Parts: sequence; structure tokens; C-alpha cells
Amino acid sequence: MPPAKKKPRAYDPAKIRAAVTAQFGHVARGVRELGPEQLARPSGLGEWTVADLAAHVAWIADSLAAGLARPPAAVPELTAVEWPFATASLAGKISEAARETLAGAPLPELYERAAAGMARALEANTGARVLNLWIGDMTLADFLVTRTVELVVHTDDLNRAAGADIPIERQALAACTRLLADALALKAPGGSVEVRIPPFAVVQCIEGPRHTRGTPPNVVETDPLTWIRLATGRTDWAAARDEAQVRASGERADLSALLPLMS
Repeated sequence: MPPAKKKPRAYDPAKIRAAVTAQFGHVARGVRELGPEQLARPSGLGEWTVADLAAHVAWIADSLAAGLARPPAAVPELTAVEWPFATASLAGKISEAARETLAGAPLPELYERAAAGMARALEANTGARVLNLWIGDMTLADFLVTRTVELVVHTDDLNRAAGADIPIERQALAACTRLLADALALKAPGGSVEVRIPPFAVVQCIEGPRHTRGTPPNVVETDPLTWIRLATGRTDWAAARDEAQVRASGERADLSALLPLMS
């Protein structure tokens, strides 16, 4: 008899909404403090400067409000945990849309407008609303979980590229970590390797002998930010192991062929 299909992780909608709003606020305040030299630095993401990256984060909130302004879709096509695998094909389209939407406006104005629009849109809609999205129709509740990934990842990008110290909201970091861990388990189902990302997530993955009790023979352990960087291609598996940012034991405890999950 095949194993029962694992039930998707549940997220508290109120906490996720609060986390998204708070993290966007952290980025808005941090970007206001960046000087011209910092904004002109390369972001590490293609040809984008730090200023381009900051504008893209404003677009994340702006596009959420725009999505909620469109007529709703009938039924969701995509869940939060499936979202990471659907992002690659839309990278160019998203980048172009962001440039068209935000061109020419000063960053403080972009953030003020985006924050106000997002707040109004979220207040007027429940998590059951189905958004009509390029990537695939999703419930608002699921889409907001994916916004924690975008915001946390790009906050980390901004901090590293600009030498900033923008805080990362704990609830946003937790949701981002859990979603990407669950995506790994979806990509490589099984129970032969246990991946631990304390204090937020533990998942089992990769086909093979299933661990049932005691210490698992194949264990990968890392911290949330390192995991997020690995899952999104910001950090290489071999480099993370060499720098002791990842501890891996057991002959199956090698995730290099599965990473990154998205970029």
C-alpha cells in the first residue's frame, strides 16, 4: 500500500499577513538610509544595481495590490509549496513589468505608494480570494506565504550587496525557511535523509531506506539563512560545506544535485 500523501503545511494567515507587512516596512526604512554610493553598487543579481533591486522589492508589494484589483480567478492552480518551481520561466517577464511600473519614480515615493496600496488591498480581501497570476492562480493566503520568500531573500541580498543591516522579521524568516524546506521534500520525496534547519523546519527527503527511530544515518543541518541561500542559488553547496555552514553526515547526505530549488 503506498504511503499516504503528506498534508500541506498550514500557516496562520494573520501571522503571515503581519510578517509580510512588517518585513516590507523594514526594507522601506532600510532603503531610505542607503546613500548614493550604496545604491550604485552591483546587487549580485545579473546587471541590477542595489537601486534596481530596491525598486524590485517595492514592485513586490505594488504587484500584490494590482493582483487583488483584478477580477478573481475561479479556482487555485498552484499551491505555495509548488510556487518555487514555477518561478524560473517568468523571471524576465517579471523584471520587465517591474521596470515599466516603477520607471522614473524616486525610491521613497515607490515604497510609500506600494505600502499604502498593499495595506488597502489586504484589508479588503480574505485569504480565500483566488488571484489571477501569470505564474498560476493562487489563493491569497498561499501567495502571501510566497511573499515572505521574496522579501526575506531580497532583504538578505540588499544587506550583503549594500552593507546594510535591514532586520528580518522572525515570522517571515520562519515561513520562508519552511516553504523552501517543504519544496525540497516535494522535489525529492522519500525518507532516507533528514534535513534540519533549526529552529524552524525538519523534513525528510530522497528515496531509500526510511529512518524510523534513533539517530538518522543521513542528516543535513544548517541555519535558516544558509538554507535560504542554498535553496535560491546564492550559496554553493560545496562552498557552504567547506565553510562549515552546512553539516552533512551519511553517504546519502549530499543535496548538491537538488539545489538550488529556485533562483
